[in-house]
Amino acid sequence: MAFKKGSLVRAIKEKLENSLEAKASDTRFSSYLFETKGEVMELRGDYALVKFGHVPTPNIWLRVDQIEDFQ
Repeated sequence: MAFKKGSLVRAIKEKLENSLEAKASDTRFSSYLFETKGEVMELRGDYALVKFGHVPTPNIWLRVDQIEDFQ
């Protein structure tokens, strides 16, 4: 899937768990990553900066294979 700035996405739990990123930080992911829509703010290589707007949280960089279209 090719994402672009403004795409609405959510994280894929199975791909985020046990990833290199998960092992490098706290593995207790908040449910909003998987249940609410986020907006792609920027793309750099294999990563997308995602903003989850309905909750007061910082933007998060996720690999594009760890996100999917929000339906």
